[in-house]
Amino acid sequence: MTDRAGSEVLGELEPSQVRVRFPPSPTGLLTVGNIRSALFNWAFARHYGGKLVLRIEDTDTARNTEESYRYTYDALRWLGLNWDEGPEVGGDLGPYLQSERMDIYTDIVTKLLAAGKAYHCYCSQEELDQRREAARTAGQHSGYDGHCRDLPPEQLQAYVDEGRRPVVRLRMPDHPIVFDDLVRGEITFLPENLGDYVLVRANGYPLYPLVNPVDDALMEITHVLRGEDLLSSTPRQIALYEALAEIGVGSGRTPRFGHLPFVMGEGNKRLSKRDKGSGLTEYVERGFLPEGLLNYLALLGWSIAEDRDVFTMAEMVEAFDIRKVNSNSARFDPKKCEAINAAHMRMLPRDEFAERTIPFLVGAGLLPEQPAEAQLAVLHAAVPLVQERMNMLSESVGMLGFLFVDDAAFTIDPDAAAKVLTGDAGTVLDASAKALAGVEWTTEAIEAALRAALIEGLGLKPKNAFGPVRVAISGRRISPPLFESMELLGREKSLHRLELARRTS
Repeated sequence: MTDRAGSEVLGELEPSQVRVRFPPSPTGLLTVGNIRSALFNWAFARHYGGKLVLRIEDTDTARNTEESYRYTYDALRWLGLNWDEGPEVGGDLGPYLQSERMDIYTDIVTKLLAAGKAYHCYCSQEELDQRREAARTAGQHSGYDGHCRDLPPEQLQAYVDEGRRPVVRLRMPDHPIVFDDLVRGEITFLPENLGDYVLVRANGYPLYPLVNPVDDALMEITHVLRGEDLLSSTPRQIALYEALAEIGVGSGRTPRFGHLPFVMGEGNKRLSKRDKGSGLTEYVERGFLPEGLLNYLALLGWSIAEDRDVFTMAEMVEAFDIRKVNSNSARFDPKKCEAINAAHMRMLPRDEFAERTIPFLVGAGLLPEQPAEAQLAVLHAAVPLVQERMNMLSESVGMLGFLFVDDAAFTIDPDAAAKVLTGDAGTVLDASAKALAGVEWTTEAIEAALRAALIEGLGLKPKNAFGPVRVAISGRRISPPLFESMELLGREKSLHRLELARRTS
């Protein structure tokens, strides 16, 4: 924690003083980009032994619902990205919902105006548009031209008398703003490209460029790790941090920034919340493991080693270095995401793997919410047969469903029947039923009887011999190992399904 790299990141801070934040808006579902930002902040805080603050940016009250708040909290907990301060946890620097902090913003704006750090701007939108167009025509910077920055008192009074409602703008410094981005290195913004920006609308409503830095200052945030789409706002926020420090708000320390690379989708376009594969809900429903999904998202800009892609979250926390995040855009690869998840599926202890499949089997109506001991015994016995074959937990429905479905509800996939239960399939099924009629019901005895009857007796190749039996037993062309599956299914059900398939063929 105190090596050179750590000193470059922490400066004079002690590791335990690190405070980062994740500030989602409860107006939609979390995307993989949101989650990647949350993950990097969480790993950064855990690496140094600092704190992660969850702050909800819910000033858009018209779009907020109680369900959206609950979704955010539940999603982060499902991912395992626990927070140290914030809603449902508490903390000394709250409240942690921006909608509950409006009085704070009003008070701070009053102080900024009194200190001359901000000022009222009475320009109408039409006037702003006209002056911007004139600047563009002249080949000049088209940002706000500072018209109201230093107006004499009589002109200000004239605007008031006209009934104009002003916005509040921050008085930007006239010098370059330079900062060392933890991901991109030194970045410079020239003053001519940084007009005085709006903090508060004419209706008194505080804007993101005000509330975000104010909350960071009051919550003593030391490092801000966020997407590169917010990079252009950083110099304005740094100017506000400095103004806040001068009026005695917060710790007086400007946070260190690190801007994370874009996550790109198909066609090398930035992944949008409207794109397939961008929302967290899809991964939950498909049965991704949270640790598998997080592992892959960590690879979108960072790696634990050049020759290693699969790691635990504990290993990520130990190795995480924000300075090693790549500044180049990262491409989201759905196939690699599935492969990483599959690797984590293999890593699960068998009992835990079984437990994680239960919600999917219950959701499909294959198990009751409180499975019986006998059902759980079958499930645990089946895990070794399928764990190496599954990439997502939702696949347990197709792979294991035949073991739990009632005989009356059991069906054979029509496509499997059309492709496999044809030709000599009837002969195969008859011979199988006859061979199995009196054998001891163990995997070894079942295999020996079927091989003798179908391969030696009928002279069939294994594919042609066992294909019809597999479809009869599982209802599918792809299933767990056949002989082990038949032992788990039991003699009575196995023979019944062979008979049912015989009538289908």
